[in-house]
Amino acid sequence: MNKPAATTFASDKTFSPALWLRGAHLQTIWSPLFRNQPLPDRQRERLILPDGDFINLDWYGPDAPDKPLIILLHGLTGCSQSKYIIGLQTALALQGMPSVAMNFRGCGGEPNDLTTGYHSGISSDLKLVIQSLKQRWPARQLMATGYSLGGNVLLKYLGEEGEDSQLSAAVAVSVPFELDQCSLRINEGFSKVYRDRFLKDMVAYIEAKKQHFRMQGWSDRLNTLEQLGTLDKLSTFHDYDDHVTAPLHGFQSAEDYYSRCSSRNWLSTIDTPTLILQSADDPFLYPHSVPETSELSASTTLELTQGGGHVGFIGRNGLRNEYWLEQRIPRFFTGAGQINFPGWC
Repeated sequence: MNKPAATTFASDKTFSPALWLRGAHLQTIWSPLFRNQPLPDRQRERLILPDGDFINLDWYGPDAPDKPLIILLHGLTGCSQSKYIIGLQTALALQGMPSVAMNFRGCGGEPNDLTTGYHSGISSDLKLVIQSLKQRWPARQLMATGYSLGGNVLLKYLGEEGEDSQLSAAVAVSVPFELDQCSLRINEGFSKVYRDRFLKDMVAYIEAKKQHFRMQGWSDRLNTLEQLGTLDKLSTFHDYDDHVTAPLHGFQSAEDYYSRCSSRNWLSTIDTPTLILQSADDPFLYPHSVPETSELSASTTLELTQGGGHVGFIGRNGLRNEYWLEQRIPRFFTGAGQINFPGWC
């Protein structure tokens, strides 16, 4: 089958920032700090992994086996209760589509049981979730959305698996395509505020795991984490990834981790119909970190807006905020679900 050429285009005609939320930082911080959003009545499932650890899955939406099932992947220090996850699950349900939010290891309210956790390249865990879902429903269409870190994981997975991804469509939002460049950009200007909050949460993630190991009497696992040393002096992403992410997950260094896990390396081998939603003013990325059209596979479309911040994209509907991602993503999935992609699923 002949596939369309990869495309990159500005989508300002379909997204325009709310007048009172102009600027990258207002777009980025509004929803986490100020969006009032009820938590939907979801069903939690603990998925036991082959290595004895677990991942929590939070299910929501109608029982509609004829509709695609959408997998949602959160960002760094996020979980299934992140506002963008709740918002999309709610929006998908209104379109008749069920969804399942995947909490990466140690996220979603409880520490995981192994010293390893999650990181920006943990595509192997996404693969395990997809395989589990396919074993239950071999003929069902699966689609996925990833935000930020979750978007990087999703694109890396798609590139690794190629035509064997078992996904019918995918959307990645506000992706840190080059992890080394992201670790530098977040040290600049107001973005240092995000960096410091992330680092605080990341250190708390390890401390919670230590306490869990103490309570369980797992001294060997506790000793592994204690050997990482004191973490409260770490001041950059590079520090954390060099002292924590790399040694816990088998990388030689932060640089090795960044090189092997940056999704920009995998874009050309994606075979699944994929939409990337990115803002040119994302305060986590340099402009040169956004990939060129020539780097995209034929099945991939990159929509680059001039505004939207990082996982923001808050527009206006009269005097009300309008969460554009919650319109754009279901619209893409609805269209993808009506098309048969021979050899792509």
